[in-house]
Amino acid sequence: MGFIKYIVDLGPSVMLPIVIFIISLILGQKPGKALRSGVTIGIGFIGIGLVIGLMLNNIGPAAQSMSKNFGIHLNVVDVGWPGDSPMVWAGPIAITAIPIAIAVNILMLIFGLTKVVNVDIWNIWHMAFTGTILYIATNSIWIAWIGVVIHAAIAYKFGDWYSPIVNDFFGLEGVAIPHGTSAYCAPLAVPIEWLIDRIPGLNKININSKNIEKRFGVFGEPMIIGLILGIIIGILAGYNFKEIAQLGMNMAAVMILMPQVVKLIMQGLMPVSEAAKDYLQKKFNGKQFYIGLDPALLLGDSDVVAASLLFVPITLILAIIIPGNQVLPFGDLATIGFFVAIAVGIHNANLFRTIISGSVIMSITIWIANKTIPLLTQLAKMVNMLPKGTTHVAALDQGGSPLTYLLLQVFNYKNMGNLIVFILLGLYYLLGLYMSAKYLKNKSYVKDEDIG
Repeated sequence: MGFIKYIVDLGPSVMLPIVIFIISLILGQKPGKALRSGVTIGIGFIGIGLVIGLMLNNIGPAAQSMSKNFGIHLNVVDVGWPGDSPMVWAGPIAITAIPIAIAVNILMLIFGLTKVVNVDIWNIWHMAFTGTILYIATNSIWIAWIGVVIHAAIAYKFGDWYSPIVNDFFGLEGVAIPHGTSAYCAPLAVPIEWLIDRIPGLNKININSKNIEKRFGVFGEPMIIGLILGIIIGILAGYNFKEIAQLGMNMAAVMILMPQVVKLIMQGLMPVSEAAKDYLQKKFNGKQFYIGLDPALLLGDSDVVAASLLFVPITLILAIIIPGNQVLPFGDLATIGFFVAIAVGIHNANLFRTIISGSVIMSITIWIANKTIPLLTQLAKMVNMLPKGTTHVAALDQGGSPLTYLLLQVFNYKNMGNLIVFILLGLYYLLGLYMSAKYLKNKSYVKDEDIG
């Protein structure tokens, strides 16, 4: 267990290359080629970290200024995944969660229940979060482990259900995204896609980057869209001209740089992916498999980055109008694209539909994040990571997860709270899961610009 913790503590940019190198050797690749793949992928993730850091360092202060500018007074700060993931890794469940999640993956592969071969060990922290919160709420290690098993099993099915979107829409061939906000938020978007498809008039509205670029020329290009959105956020934040211009240019840079670093990861991944497919097809009679990777890959799509920037002010507005909300969105604002990434693919980059489903996703996320404040605060105190000057903490990423919340209510029924809300949310999420498995099979995910 100590060795596993040491590897996890290295961080994804070091841990993932090690995992990829070992897997490549097992698959029969030469050491030099395996090393090149691992290092290339590691460099790509460092690049993603730098670009996300660029967003965080610019969007975070802008969001705070926007809150002050509009007189938003919310007393519990969202620490985001950069804040709650270290708490989980330092908690009582994380290290046991890793072998449990790996075992679930292996068993599901053996029995043909998933096509996802997960190599993204670091993001098992999402499953560990569910187990940790259940442990704090129930004081039962067995319930915590059951929560990890259930979360892991559903996550690998997410990878299966959304693989056509990841492969066709995002162009990440042979890849699945089973983890994190991108996966567990996606079921909330599917019923909305189904509903809009059946509403005359609304089903004809299609606003996407291709249409914008056709209509507005250079002003529709991704970097110009990033520039414009950055300028708008700067104005809403009450910045001066220099700050507005700098924010605009930084967001334009994000729109260009993020796809480039994702391409670098794919360059390193493709040899491994091909070797894995050949190896697994021989072992499993020609069956198709997907390599499970980090949702950060989805931010390589300019439509996702554009939605990410757009949802900064939208999320703050929702935080104001949601009744009883105490959470000030902050830590996750820079990576808000994770929450709506697969939704962008589900809606085939239709920004109109993404705004509708994304608003539902973020409203539910904020509402749930309020419910987990006591448990997350207890975890922060347990591992001595409660930020100075604060008495409570919240997190949108995973702290606002419908999957974790519903499992929490099932296993901790004495504190179920609003039974009607629980039932309605549970039914809606189950509907999203069912439709993800059935309805999405008949959809097409080829981008307009890819049709030739």
